[in-house]
Amino acid sequence: MTAAPDRLCAVVLAAGEGTRLRPLTARVPKALCPVGNVPLLDRALDRLAGLGLTGPDRVAVNACYLAGQVVAHVGDRAHLSVEPGDPLGTAGALGNLRDWIAGRGLLVGNADAYLADPHAAPGPDVAALLDGWDFRSVRLLGRPAADPAAPGTFDGHVFAGFSLLPWHRVRDLPATFGDLVRTVWRPAEAAGELTVVPYPGTFYDTGTPADYLAANLHAAGDGDLVAPDATVTGRIHRSVVGAGATVRGDVTRVVVWPGATVEEGERLRDAVRADAGLTVAADPAT
Repeated sequence: MTAAPDRLCAVVLAAGEGTRLRPLTARVPKALCPVGNVPLLDRALDRLAGLGLTGPDRVAVNACYLAGQVVAHVGDRAHLSVEPGDPLGTAGALGNLRDWIAGRGLLVGNADAYLADPHAAPGPDVAALLDGWDFRSVRLLGRPAADPAAPGTFDGHVFAGFSLLPWHRVRDLPATFGDLVRTVWRPAEAAGELTVVPYPGTFYDTGTPADYLAANLHAAGDGDLVAPDATVTGRIHRSVVGAGATVRGDVTRVVVWPGATVEEGERLRDAVRADAGLTVAADPAT
C-alpha cells in the first residue's frame, strides 16, 4: 500500500445538509448516517488511517449543518473547521482551511462516499491516487460512466468521492461559497493538468434513499448484518439492524437504525426505519 507522504494532509467534507436524504437527515447529519452499522464519517476516517493519515495535524473535518453532532463525534481525532451560517461548499470549505493546509498537498474526500474495493480495504482504492503523484496535477478517483459524454463526467468517468489537489490550486480559494468542479477541477482539466484514476470497486454517494439503502445492503453482503446488542424476534432478510434496535416484525432489504423499533405485525420492504418510527422508502414513489 502507498503511504501518504509527510507533505500531504486530508480533509473530509461533512458540512452538507443532505437534503436528498430527508427526512432521515432532519435530525442527523448525513455524515453520521450509518452504513453497515458504521457512520459514514468513520468510514472515511478509517480509510485515511489506512494511508497513515491520522490526527488533527494531518486530517481535518468541516462541519456546518447540525455541526454540534459532528464536532462531538469527531472529538480529537481530527482538526475541526466549523463553518458559520450556511455551508461554504466544497471549495469554500478548503478556502476556510487555508491556514491549516499551509502549503501541503491535499487529499479531499466526501464523507458520504461509500467505497468498497473487492481486493482489500480500507485504502488501496484511494492509495492509487497517491501512487507517483507529482504534487502539481489534480487527480480524481473515477468510475466509468454509463454515458462517457454525459455532463458532469471527467474523461468518461463519474467522480468517486476522493480527489488530490496541489497547493497552488488551493491557496487562492476564498472562504466563500463555491464548488471544486468549477473552481479547481474544470480549470485543471482545461490546462491539461487533471488525471482520472480509475476505480474498479463499488461506489455509492449515498445521496438518495435508494443509494443509501444499496450501500447498506452491499455492506451486509449476501446475508444480514445485526449489531450484537440488537433484539430480533421477527423475520429479517438481507437487512442491517443497528445497535440497540428491536425487530419484532418482518423486514426485507431494510436498514433499521440504532435504537429504532419495528413492531410485531409490521412488514417493511426496501426502506429505512429510523428512530421515532420514521420510515423512508428507498423508492419515494412506493
